[in-house]
Amino acid sequence: MIDGLILTFQFFTRIPINKEVDFNEKNIRYSLFFYPFVGAILGCIASLVYFLFSKLNIEIAAIATVITLIILTGGIHLDGLTDTFDGFLSNRDKDRTLEIMKDSRVGSFGVLSMIMLILTKFVVISNYGVGLPLALVLSLVNSRLNAAGVISTKKVARKGGLGDLFHSSNSRKLVLLATIIYIGILISINFKFIIPLSITYIFSQLFCCWSYKKIDGMTGDTYGAIIEIGEVVSLLSFWGLMQWI
Repeated sequence: MIDGLILTFQFFTRIPINKEVDFNEKNIRYSLFFYPFVGAILGCIASLVYFLFSKLNIEIAAIATVITLIILTGGIHLDGLTDTFDGFLSNRDKDRTLEIMKDSRVGSFGVLSMIMLILTKFVVISNYGVGLPLALVLSLVNSRLNAAGVISTKKVARKGGLGDLFHSSNSRKLVLLATIIYIGILISINFKFIIPLSITYIFSQLFCCWSYKKIDGMTGDTYGAIIEIGEVVSLLSFWGLMQWI
């Protein structure tokens, strides 16, 4: 399990952990179990940055928080977001869409999707208020827990890719266990926090439907898109929860 945790940090973040871990099926399986936990760690670091900079200016704190998240993840999920939108919005057939998504060059749709996402995060964070740190931490957990569920349960569109490797790790039971543990934690904090998790889950399922329609499955790029957009969906859900409920 420790190797799985280390692999999660090494693969999904740029947090340096100098220990060699085998990239095998067992470690990948446990890495998905710990993925929500890694999201919580990233959220805590980003929240600390927000807290420190908020003493100077809220807008500066917001952009510093967004930049921190990009640095901590190495932009790996943003890369998946841009590739996904380049492919999906090209309106080509499945094979050509997959080719576009695999292309290392970023097209106009990818650039626009990244700009819109970063701007949305900045606006949401800069207008959030006192409850941001907890909402940010839980939103990063929500998006990654839902992504882990998608990875472990949905079929892949491209065999042999990284998405296929994670999907084939047989991690469903561990992801279910992580979900049960996390729901228990949410209930102990505030039962209402189940609402943003549920809304993020609905979003991820709708996105899967779109992906099935476009490429008949999921890829590593679509997982990244689910994580990035899922963070925003969850943040907006927490904001609505705090405003109206």
